[in-house]
Amino acid sequence: MSTSREAISTPPLHSVSVAGVVVREDGRLLAIRRADNGTWELPGGVLELSEAPETGVAREVFEETGIHVAVNELTGVYKNTTRGIVALVFRCKPSGGVERTSSESTAVAWLTPEEVAECMSEVFAIRLLDALDGNGPHVRSHDGKQLIGGSM
Repeated sequence: MSTSREAISTPPLHSVSVAGVVVREDGRLLAIRRADNGTWELPGGVLELSEAPETGVAREVFEETGIHVAVNELTGVYKNTTRGIVALVFRCKPSGGVERTSSESTAVAWLTPEEVAECMSEVFAIRLLDALDGNGPHVRSHDGKQLIGGSM
């Protein structure tokens, strides 16, 4: 009989973020160039504790781009295994506003799917491309740089 004590561990901590794949009628996708690291990504951010995911994504898209959106559907769940961030990604339709940058974005652009694949890293481009394929919601994991268990 073993006398070793079970290891007491704390539960893992995760952060939940939301992001919007905003698709215009001409098929172009809304993207931002982040102010902190210069990478192209879709607009989004941390979900506030008392906020519904759909409300959070609409708020984040507007704050970062000036574009109001109607949130349509969940298209994917993406986990950054290195940082413990779970991102909920929603397909959205623009409903007003004017493109503008913010303290979090140095550029706002409407990109084609081909431009997305060229200018975004794999872990961010896949979120936009997944939202277009109509087969979601997708569930994927990545290490912050590359997808785990699959590729684009």
